[in-house]
Amino acid sequence: MTIEQIANKHGFATVTKCADTSRGIKSAYCCDLLSWVMSHGTADMALITIHTHMNVIAIAALLEMSCIIIPENIEIEESVINKADEEGICILKSQKSAYEISGLLFADGILPAVK
Repeated sequence: MTIEQIANKHGFATVTKCADTSRGIKSAYCCDLLSWVMSHGTADMALITIHTHMNVIAIAALLEMSCIIIPENIEIEESVINKADEEGICILKSQKSAYEISGLLFADGILPAVK
């Protein structure tokens, strides 16, 4: 599924403006410990996290992730959104919890990555 399809299906808001929402999502990961994300993340992955700072963008760009999904309508600073746009990382936002988002993606057939 693509970022756009996921966003439309589940009512996620697209926060970034320049990122490619036609990009596919091959796997998903839910984690807030960024050092752990660095060692377990993969390309074309959707990362579900409550963190909204620059380090999340850096990790997503380094690992060539598809997108970041922020749960519970957590606010994101404009500077972080601008950096995500610059790096081509799409940020989605949802009022749902990380647990609910994980379940939705799993039901869509988006499974954890296998390293």
